[in-house]
Amino acid sequence: MSTKRDYYEILGLDKNASEAEIKKAYRKKAMKFHPDRNKEDPEAEKKFKEAAEAYEVLKDPQKKAQYDQFGHAGVNGQGGFGGGAGVDFDNMGFEDIFSRFGDIFGSGFFGEESFGGGGRRGRSRSRREPGQPGSDMKIRMALTLEEIAFGAEKKLKIKKQIKCGECSGTGAQTNSDFETCSTCNGMGEVRQVTRTMLGQMVNVQACPTCSGEGRIIKNKCKKCSGEGRVKGEETIKVNIPSGVSNGNYITLREQGNAGRRGGSAGDLIVLIEEKEHEYFDRDGKNIYYNLTLSIPDAVLGTEVQVPTLKGKAKLKIEPGTQPGKMLRMRGRGIRGLNNSGEGDQYVRLNVYMPESLSEEEKKAISSFKESENFDASNADGSDKNFFSKMKDMFG
Repeated sequence: MSTKRDYYEILGLDKNASEAEIKKAYRKKAMKFHPDRNKEDPEAEKKFKEAAEAYEVLKDPQKKAQYDQFGHAGVNGQGGFGGGAGVDFDNMGFEDIFSRFGDIFGSGFFGEESFGGGGRRGRSRSRREPGQPGSDMKIRMALTLEEIAFGAEKKLKIKKQIKCGECSGTGAQTNSDFETCSTCNGMGEVRQVTRTMLGQMVNVQACPTCSGEGRIIKNKCKKCSGEGRVKGEETIKVNIPSGVSNGNYITLREQGNAGRRGGSAGDLIVLIEEKEHEYFDRDGKNIYYNLTLSIPDAVLGTEVQVPTLKGKAKLKIEPGTQPGKMLRMRGRGIRGLNNSGEGDQYVRLNVYMPESLSEEEKKAISSFKESENFDASNADGSDKNFFSKMKDMFG
């Protein structure tokens, strides 16, 4: 459904994995992709946090059951498709992640060098990402019931901040046009120490000179004026899964506004809106259609063609069908999330009552007033001659 990868795929597991297997798989992935061990791989951090998000869901039996049934839509906490684990791992530091899952990581898991003497914190600062992250964007997408029923691929033209092509998003004319910020010495942050009765209070904030980047530009790009981004338009492909509902959302990672001076892009959040259908009402995976019959067809029975989401289909109406009866057409509804089965189409039967009759029609109807089969008090009667009489009358 979504552009997010399957959690079992991320950890290399199948759905029958035990709690111990899930824990072991995450521990293995965390060791493999930890940024301290992959300083030259820019994708390592992303994969490290991706594994943490997967473990956050699969370690919890309730979340795991919801994910197994509904996929990412079942575990985001808002009935939508973004933020699966309910925790923003993208903006969480490595120390916070290890603290959250401290039950499976020993103090020497990555060696004493990683955690001892504050060495890791210092290296984290030296690897500070350039620039500032871009903002998220939200758009609304109206879908037909047919698109919702079977899924669809849509293309969106989005006006947003995009990476500057002139400077490749750096904001500088050349790669040599940067210098270390003298205010923070490249750390991107400054500290203020205040003495109180309770001891020293340390306040850490982003460096005001370099806006937390740790460097400044000597010669700014003329096209973007040093921003590293410009206004533009992009065409983005969105895969809509079957079974989405009004109010659901799909999060497209890093498809929002470009970051400033090489910062990561924000997310694009696509809010789902369901268009009103000409024929059908929807209830979950099931759809409902109102079919109005004439009196002769309701009495004598008939075969009609009714619309479905896959085109027209024949429907047999049995003789003596009562107004308000519901007929079920199996598998003609909406395919559920993650191919969790198709719903049904229900056809409500109504009988049309003419508001005016000709004299001939009045006489024909009046001839049945004394018939036992037309006596409302005998509604459950089963006179075998009734249908033959009606066939003679209307046939």
